[in-house]
Amino acid sequence: MAFVLLPVACAACVSGQGAKVPEDKALIGPDGEKTSMTITAEKEVSQPSTSTYNCADGSMMTIRNLGSSIRVMGLDEEEELPAAPANQRSRYGKGVDAVVLDGREALVVKGRHSPLTCTR
Repeated sequence: MAFVLLPVACAACVSGQGAKVPEDKALIGPDGEKTSMTITAEKEVSQPSTSTYNCADGSMMTIRNLGSSIRVMGLDEEEELPAAPANQRSRYGKGVDAVVLDGREALVVKGRHSPLTCTR
């Protein structure tokens, strides 16, 4: 019996107000006035097929963009990292190693080392 009441009690906690956006893309402000809504999507910057990065610690690395993965050369080794998750093209990782590409910057995380910022 308690299992039936739990979903009903949780449903009562959810407010339906504000759940729908009016078709004319206007929002109702706290004083009842209509305000326009603008949705801005951040454009993903395309990464070149091969880029060289200068890192904050003085080292250099080259990243070769393979589409669904990248090959990182430098930083004492060469490693291929798959996109993580697979449907995007800015975050790559395997195990405890990861690279996040953001415009001209790359944030590199290697195992137990501090994150390293690199710029192309």
